[in-house]
Amino acid sequence: MAINKVLIVGGGIGGLCTAIALRRVGITVDLVEIQPQWRVYGVGIIQQNNVVREMQRLGVLEHYLDAAWPFDRVSLHTMNGHPLASFPGERLAGEQFPANVGISRLALHQVLCSKASELGASITNGKTVARMQQDADGVDVVFTDQTQGRYDLLIGADGIYSSIRQMLYGQRYIPRFTGQGVWRYNFSRPEQVDHLMCFVGKDSNCGLVPLGQDLMYLFVTSHEPDNPRFAHDTLAAQMRQRMPADDGIIGQLREQIVDNDGVVYKPLEELFVDAPWYQQRVVLIGDAVHATTPHLGQGAGMAIEDALVLAETLQICDNPAEALPAFYQRRRGRCYRIWQDSLRVGESEIRHDLNFDRQKVIREMMAFTAQPI
Repeated sequence: MAINKVLIVGGGIGGLCTAIALRRVGITVDLVEIQPQWRVYGVGIIQQNNVVREMQRLGVLEHYLDAAWPFDRVSLHTMNGHPLASFPGERLAGEQFPANVGISRLALHQVLCSKASELGASITNGKTVARMQQDADGVDVVFTDQTQGRYDLLIGADGIYSSIRQMLYGQRYIPRFTGQGVWRYNFSRPEQVDHLMCFVGKDSNCGLVPLGQDLMYLFVTSHEPDNPRFAHDTLAAQMRQRMPADDGIIGQLREQIVDNDGVVYKPLEELFVDAPWYQQRVVLIGDAVHATTPHLGQGAGMAIEDALVLAETLQICDNPAEALPAFYQRRRGRCYRIWQDSLRVGESEIRHDLNFDRQKVIREMMAFTAQPI
C-alpha cells in the first residue's frame, strides 16, 4: 500500500471516524485537534438508518447502543400535536440493530475517542497545521507548536472553517449564512417521545429527539435574517420567543426553557466545494467540503460515510493519484444531493411556502440514503 502514514486534521466526528477506519486497514494515523481541550455540544445527535449501518461497519455501534435511544420511525405533526405522517425506518445494519438512534454528542465522542486510541491512533490536542508543502511522494508539515512531520497523505477534517481548505483554495470558498438559526435544549424524556417527532408550523419548525431513558432534546429553527449574536443572559428568553405557544407538548415545553446555560444556539451556515476535494496528497472530507444544514439530519452522517469510503478506496487503490479521484467520484453526487435538499427545506421555511412538499423530500431522502454508498 502506497499510503502508510496519514495525518488527520480535526477531531470531530468525521476525523475520529476516519482515524478508526484507517487503523482498521493498517494505516498509521496521527490526529491533531486545535482545541486544547475537547469542546462538545451539550445536546444530542440523530443517526439515521444509513449512519447506523456505517457505524456498525466501522465496528463501534455496539459500544454506544447502551448510551443511546433506538427508534424505528420518524413522525410528522402539526404544532399542537395532530399527526400528519409517519416514516418507517429500515434496519440496514441488520435486524438485531435499530433503524435509527439518538445519542448525546458527548457519549458518541467518548466512544469514538476511546476506539481510535485503542486501535493505535495518536491523538494530540492543542495544535494544528501551520503550513505544509507537498511533493510527489508526500506532505511535509510544520505544526503550530513548531514540531514537524512527513506524511503520505493529509486529511482535512477540520470543519466548515477549514484551514486546510484555505491552504488549498485560499478564499475561494467561504461559508454562507442561510438566514436561519437552530436552538437546542435538553429535557427529561416523557414516555410518548420514543422516536424522532417533528412539528411543523407557520413560523417555526421543531423536533423532539429521544437520547436515553431519561433524556431528550428539543430543537427549533428560526428565521434570523441579520445573523444576530445573542447575549448569554437572554438565550432562554430568546428561544422561548421563537417557539409557538400552542397546546400540546411543544407549548408545554416552551415555558420550561429557563436555563441560559442549557440553550445551544447555532447560526446555520452552508458550503459546498465544487472543485475536486483533493490536491496531490491532501484531501478534504466532511464539513470542510460539504457543510449542510440540519434539516434532513444528515450532516454528520455524510462525514461518517466519507470516512468509510476513503478508507476503502485507499485500501483498494495503489496510490493517491488513483485513490483520491475515486473517493471524490463516489462521494460528490451523494453529498451534493443531501446539501441541496437540506437547503431547499430551510428555504421553504423562510418563505413560509405552504406548497412545499416536506413529506416527499423526507421520503425520498430516506430511500436515497438507504442505498449502498
